[in-house]
Amino acid sequence: MDNVVDSSAVTGVVLAGGRGSRMGGVDKGLQNFKGMPLALHTLMRLSPQVGEAMINANRNLSAYEAFGVPVWPDVLSDYAGPLAGFLTALERCEAPWLVTVPCDTPLFPPDLVARLAQAAQEQDAEIAMAAAREEDGQIRTQPVFCLLRTELMESLVRFTHGGGRKIDAWTALHKTVVVPFDLPGDDPRAFFNANTLAQLHQLERS
Repeated sequence: MDNVVDSSAVTGVVLAGGRGSRMGGVDKGLQNFKGMPLALHTLMRLSPQVGEAMINANRNLSAYEAFGVPVWPDVLSDYAGPLAGFLTALERCEAPWLVTVPCDTPLFPPDLVARLAQAAQEQDAEIAMAAAREEDGQIRTQPVFCLLRTELMESLVRFTHGGGRKIDAWTALHKTVVVPFDLPGDDPRAFFNANTLAQLHQLERS
């Protein structure tokens, strides 16, 4: 089997559709990080890794559209969580693979997509999910960082329309490979996500 998924075969989506409740209800993706909106920083980190990119957002759509890529609100109502963003992007994705990244983790690896794609190909998996070492020393999955085959859309429609909302409950239905980002040289802060403004400022200072 060819162990290379070309970046042109992958569409990326920045997930910026949440309520931002832990940030006091502000639109998280539009908060400032190193001189630019957080979601734009994330988009610029993702774009070189994929053929096409889009943003999933539910508020301030014109502000996100100014970033120069398509912006799509959730196809599910009532802020249904990250899986709503997965589904929204799958419905718009024309490539064979979709990769998902959240807007609040701006230091994710610059080789994220390549390593997920390599693992998916080598294991003939339908989904590749990142994992990283957390502050307590344990390696844990990072479910919002997923590479998935676009053909899984019908499965996700069934799952979400049945009330399912947890990413790992859905990925467990499919052949999923977990990819640890724990090699020497991997940034230990790569998957640190900023849930509060204080955490965002802390990440910026670091």
